[in-house]
Amino acid sequence: MKKVKFPTAQTILLGIAILVAILTWFIPAGKYDSLSYNATNNTFNKISQGKTEVLPATQETLISLGIKIPITKFTTGAIYKPIGIPNTYKELDPQPQGLAALVTSPIKGIIAASDIIFLILIIGGLIGIMNITGAFDAGIAWLAKTLKGRESILIILVTTLIAAGGTTFGLAEETMAFYPILIPVFLAARYDAMVGLACIFLGSSIGTMCSTINPFATIIASDAAGISWTTGLNNRLLMLFVCLTITILYILRYAKRVQRDPTKSLVFEQQEELNSLFGVAVEKNTIKFTHRLRLILAVFSLCFVVMIVGVSFLDWWFVEMTTTFLIGAILIGFIAKIKETVFVEEFAKGAGTLLSVAFIVGIARGVTILMEDGLISDTILYHASTFTEGMNKGVFTNVMLLIYSGLSFFMPSSSGMAVLTMPIMSPLADTVNLGRETIVDT
Repeated sequence: MKKVKFPTAQTILLGIAILVAILTWFIPAGKYDSLSYNATNNTFNKISQGKTEVLPATQETLISLGIKIPITKFTTGAIYKPIGIPNTYKELDPQPQGLAALVTSPIKGIIAASDIIFLILIIGGLIGIMNITGAFDAGIAWLAKTLKGRESILIILVTTLIAAGGTTFGLAEETMAFYPILIPVFLAARYDAMVGLACIFLGSSIGTMCSTINPFATIIASDAAGISWTTGLNNRLLMLFVCLTITILYILRYAKRVQRDPTKSLVFEQQEELNSLFGVAVEKNTIKFTHRLRLILAVFSLCFVVMIVGVSFLDWWFVEMTTTFLIGAILIGFIAKIKETVFVEEFAKGAGTLLSVAFIVGIARGVTILMEDGLISDTILYHASTFTEGMNKGVFTNVMLLIYSGLSFFMPSSSGMAVLTMPIMSPLADTVNLGRETIVDT
C-alpha cells in the first residue's frame, strides 16, 4: 500500500483559500465599525461604512465605545492597527469572491506581507552565512570537549542553548547537524543516545513552543493581531523558563538512571550498534572553536539584542529589523573572510531555504484578503464573539488552546497559522477583557 503523505502547508492554505472563496457566496456579508489611533494628532479615527469621524484619544472615548483596552495600548504603539468596535456589526450587501479574486489573492497577499517576507528571507541568508562559517558546530564541539566528565552540566547548557536558538529564530530542522557531534559525547559518559537526542530535540521544541522573539512565529502573529511583539514578552519568558526547567530536570533524571543501570535505557538493545557507529566519533572531531568563530557567534547574538533594543526604545519596525540582520550577515562575512561571490551564493541559498516560509506567509495573507474583500471576516468574528462573550477568562484561554492545538495538526506552519487566524481570533480577547497577547502566546 502506498503511504499517504500529508499535504504541505502551501497546499493546505490554497485549499483554505478555495474554501474561503466559496464561503463568501454563502456567509452573510457584514462589518464592524473600526477605530484607529492617529499618533500625529493624538486622536482616534472612527470609520463606519466608509465615513470617518475624529474622536479625542482618551480613556473616556474607549469606554463610551465599549472597548475594554487601556488607552496606553494605543499611545505606546502596542496596538497600531485598526480594531473592531464592539456592538457595531452591521450586515452589508454580499461581496462574493470569484475565480479572478481567488487566483490573484496569493499575489496580493505576498505584496501585502512583503515587509515580513523580506525579514524572513534576510534572516535565512544570515543563517546560511552562519552555517558555512562552522561557528554553530564549533561552539557545540567546544562545549562538549570542555565539559567532558561533567556531562550533567552539558545537558543543562546544550538544552538551554538549543532552546535559545528555537525561541529566537526558530532553530529546528537545522539541529540535524548537531546529532553526530553530541551523541558520541553522551555515549562516552555512559549515557545513551536518547539523552543527546532529548537535549537537542526537546530543547528546540521547547524553544519554538515558547517563541519569545521568534520572527517566524511571535512577530508574525503579533503583527497580524495588531499589537507590538514586545507585548506579552514577559509572559513568554516566564513560560520558557518554567518549561525549560521541567524539561532539563526530566532529562537529568533519565540520564542519571541510565548511567546507574544501562538496562534502563530505552534503546538498550541497540547500545552495541550505537557504540560501534559513534564510538570513535569524538576522537575524529577536530573542530576548533577559534577566537574568530567566537566573534562570529557574538555578532550573530548581538543582532537579536540590537533588534530588541531598537523595537523597544527606538520605534523600529520591519525595515530597521531587516536591515539589522543584513548588516550582521555582512559583518560576519568580513570576519570570516568569505569571498564576495561565495557570500552572495551562500546568502541566497540560506534565503532560499526559507522561501517556502515566505510563500506560506503570502498565501495566508491572501486568504485574509479574500475574507476581508468578501466581508465575511467580521461576520465570523461576530458569531465567535457571541459564543465567547462573558466566558470566564481561564475557560476562554483553554478553549483557545484547544482550538489552536487542533489547527496545528492540520497546519504545521506557525507562520501560516498566525497570519491566517490572528486577525479573527485576537479580537476575541477583547470581549473577555484579556490582552491580545494572550491569543498570540496561545
